[in-house]
Amino acid sequence: MSAARHPHASPTANAGAGLFITLEGIDGAGKSSHVEWLAAYWRERGREVVLTREPGGTELGERLRELLLHTPMGQDAELLLMFAARSEHLAQRIVPALRRGSVVICDRFADSTFAYQGLGRGLDTAWIAFLEARVVGAHRPDRTYLFDVPAAVAARRRSAVRPADRFEAEDEDFFERVREGYRQRALAEPHRFLCLDGQATMPNIREELARDSEHLLEKLLNT
Repeated sequence: MSAARHPHASPTANAGAGLFITLEGIDGAGKSSHVEWLAAYWRERGREVVLTREPGGTELGERLRELLLHTPMGQDAELLLMFAARSEHLAQRIVPALRRGSVVICDRFADSTFAYQGLGRGLDTAWIAFLEARVVGAHRPDRTYLFDVPAAVAARRRSAVRPADRFEAEDEDFFERVREGYRQRALAEPHRFLCLDGQATMPNIREELARDSEHLLEKLLNT
């Protein structure tokens, strides 16, 4: 499906509710390859788009990202820094953008904490749920695209493109646990998740994204 301008789009299409979209998956699943394409899809339909990522998204968040990716630390510290960055991200960038009617596209959000720190690290998921309720509250994604690939496939992809950070350096068993964490999250909220085969061709994945985005756009236009 092409990304031609939607016939109902207009310069005032940003009036009304915003839309919060997140992309998730283990490192090497391929989600980041589609972020810019998805942003262009929505811009061509008259929507203001805010592209962001976690951890990161704000000046403080990017500083915490560097610590989280490259500085050894305890598991509890890692979890709390993730939520500290998320709290600032929501307050300074995500929530203001949604209030003015933007489409927010975020590379990772709270689902990644459940998957990585919960199932991957083995931290108490009830504690994570408490922190999520306190920090995220009602600001949950409207749609989450989960790119699913086996850990071994993701590992080969990562090794071919970049040096490993402290998460990417984990073994395949860790990433299979993270993958299972994502699956559990998707099963718990099937209305929010769209699961995509990360080993499918790029055109096929984008066709699925376009089809679902068209559905989301129709819902926005009818609100």
